[in-house]
Amino acid sequence: IECTLVASDWDGMIPALNAGKFDVIMDALSITDERKQVIGFTIPYAATPAAFATAKDSPLAKAAGTGATIKMTPGQTGVKEIEALKAAFKGKTIGIQAATVYAKFVYDNFGDIAEIREYKTGADRDLDLQNGRIDLGFDDAVYFANAFQSANGALDFTGPEIVGSIWGEGEGLGIRKADTDLRDKFNEAIKSALADGTVKNLSMKWFKVDVSPQQ
Repeated sequence: IECTLVASDWDGMIPALNAGKFDVIMDALSITDERKQVIGFTIPYAATPAAFATAKDSPLAKAAGTGATIKMTPGQTGVKEIEALKAAFKGKTIGIQAATVYAKFVYDNFGDIAEIREYKTGADRDLDLQNGRIDLGFDDAVYFANAFQSANGALDFTGPEIVGSIWGEGEGLGIRKADTDLRDKFNEAIKSALADGTVKNLSMKWFKVDVSPQQ
């Protein structure tokens, strides 16, 4: 398959896919039941944790659970690590990229104790975080690991990394429901890339962590 790359605003990608402006979405798109009602998906090619980020010199740095990993399921409440973060982050401003699974998580778990500020892109949010206009950001941990390099060490993780089915089944390619032949071709390519270690090797090279989904 020969592909042409097309840039699109995040919050308009799914409508644009269904309108035929392009054929596939590949942009860390989490496979969720809600999105499955609108578009089709390939099998997952990656599964990444999510985490909070803040300025290294912030009083919120190294919040409870920093360096640990917790597993969560959709709708899960009463998680002690999250309750500890709610106490620490009360009254703070949290930046999120709109229309993501991470935005929903922050609204569901921190919307009653913090000010939530939406951004069109992660980069816009990160700039405000660096400049002290917000206190925290929440996003894909692999994305943040790369963003930290651009921030010249001014930002870091705080609190635990969060994994599990709360982020859906993993990250897959979004494809129109009717395009089953195209979906099947990509599924075979993904299976091959997972089996021969290509996904692992590329993710270790670029992200320094293996993002291969659990088989």
